[in-house]
Amino acid sequence: MQAKTIVFSAPWQVDFTDCQGAEVLGPQDILVDTEYTVVSAGTEMAILSGKEPWAALPFVPGYGSVGIVRAVGQAVEKWKPGDRIFSYSPHQSVAKARGLILPVPGGLDPALAVVAGRMGQVAFTAVRVSGAELGDMVAINGLGLVGNLAAQLLTLAGCTVIGIDVLESRLEIARRCGIAHTVHAREADAAARVRELTGGAMCAAVVEATGIPAMVETAASLAGKAGEVILLGSPRGEFTGNAMNLLNAVHLWGNCVTLKGAHEWRYPMYHDPGGFIKHSLERNVRLLFGYAAEGRLHVRELISHIVPPSEAGEVYHRLRERDERYYGVVFDWASLG
Repeated sequence: MQAKTIVFSAPWQVDFTDCQGAEVLGPQDILVDTEYTVVSAGTEMAILSGKEPWAALPFVPGYGSVGIVRAVGQAVEKWKPGDRIFSYSPHQSVAKARGLILPVPGGLDPALAVVAGRMGQVAFTAVRVSGAELGDMVAINGLGLVGNLAAQLLTLAGCTVIGIDVLESRLEIARRCGIAHTVHAREADAAARVRELTGGAMCAAVVEATGIPAMVETAASLAGKAGEVILLGSPRGEFTGNAMNLLNAVHLWGNCVTLKGAHEWRYPMYHDPGGFIKHSLERNVRLLFGYAAEGRLHVRELISHIVPPSEAGEVYHRLRERDERYYGVVFDWASLG
């Protein structure tokens, strides 16, 4: 069975090529005709650079997928051909479902489902680890897909959110998604603006969503006394400068800030309703699908491009060039026919 795939062949080299379509199914395998996959710009560009230690090139990228089940292994009972499912499958026209596998609710646009389910799942971790409560002021530093979705989810949780970014286009998207306050970090002093909005108290929680190591210190400066800084964006690159400001923000009673990691895999994949762990990736995604279907989570506003996967080279080039028009990209595999 011939299939198509996107391959990172070498640093900054993207190929759209033929591949085998997983003809041999194991007992537990689920073969899927892919409809849509979502690009996770931060992770995928790190891989494409050739500097991500866990992803040696050549590498078939891919973060989240929605598609129609084509065939199942003999031991699979939950799924049947024709089912539409969400999974963590790669950028490939025909692929075996992998990672978390869940049904896509009827009536939810599958292009929205792949963004809400996969990128929203990453963002949800910040909400889960945070102690922020109804009525708290929360700042989000970095309003890419993940930062925007975290801002929306914290808004749904009853927090008043301040979204901070250096790009006006991202701030405008955040406003369209219902974020209460936005700060252009190149045109205003973010700390002064947060102080003004919070009446001097600063924020109960600050979500650092850029992944830039030096921005952790900035995030700590926005937190109030006994506040928290949540590391949502995976840190990449080197931390340069004097770390004493950050260490003092954590140590001294003037702030006494708590640092928290928010990597999604800290939670189990599937939910155990009779167990002692309240949260899981499955529960988060089911909630995200519900919020998106109800219109409580703004997802369509986050998709800048739905393009054929044959345009992958151009997409990743634009992302490398930091073209702000390429905000949320979804590959349309059904367009291949």
